[in-house]
Amino acid sequence: MTQKTAHYRTLFISDLHLGTRGCQHALILDFLKHNDADTIYLVGDIIDGWKLKSGWYWPQGHNDVAQKLLRKARKGARMVYIPGNHDEFAREYVGMTFGGVEVMRDAVHTTADGRRFLVTHGDDFDIVVRYAVWLAYLGDWAYRTALVTNTWFNAVRRRLGFPYWSFSAWAKFKVKNIVNLIGDFEDALAQEAARHGADGVICGHIHHAALRDIAGVTYVNTGDFVESCSFVAEHHDGRLEVLHWLAVKAPNAVGATDRDLDIDLGEEAAKAAA
Repeated sequence: MTQKTAHYRTLFISDLHLGTRGCQHALILDFLKHNDADTIYLVGDIIDGWKLKSGWYWPQGHNDVAQKLLRKARKGARMVYIPGNHDEFAREYVGMTFGGVEVMRDAVHTTADGRRFLVTHGDDFDIVVRYAVWLAYLGDWAYRTALVTNTWFNAVRRRLGFPYWSFSAWAKFKVKNIVNLIGDFEDALAQEAARHGADGVICGHIHHAALRDIAGVTYVNTGDFVESCSFVAEHHDGRLEVLHWLAVKAPNAVGATDRDLDIDLGEEAAKAAA
């Protein structure tokens, strides 16, 4: 069962963290191979400049991901790159276009049904990143360590015939303070969208995919492609949906969405934390 290519009006992906050992480059390539869109938003932390500063790590698979994205732009997809805190070096090039990729600080996206969404990475609304940079770096080190553990954990699961499951995401939701910080972050983003007169906000940064109403504002988070391998798709009627791209153990299977496997990693994490 080989997954056919799906075509959406818009795709929103973030937090690939190319340049780190926790990057799921094989799953990202599989996702890009089987999904196309008229417009693709790269919602920050695509490249992990923090990690690359401390030690260069850029295997061929990470280069393949970058080339695949550029190829989609060359083939006619509109590509908008909104840098995050890990790839903040790219913010120096806001307003420029490279290889068909537009670099923007943030954007306003209008869906097919006429709704306006503020699109931003979201780090400006993370109090740890803004006011305790040293703590953010410490947390990043701990997080990368967890991701390496997660990679080995899933290698064992694949050998045993089980699908991808994020141990690090499950562990994160066992910490009450982190759950509270996520709630504060989401509320702040919803308020910012309201100040812009937008109907909603689409962001990344916290690696927690979500789509819900907050005080009349639609809050959407793309999640990430290192833990939950999630993304947001806009269908041609304007409907937004959070999906997960998962590896499937079958002779000819390449990939599947959570809908195909009847698995939602966000729901699993929430149940585990309950």
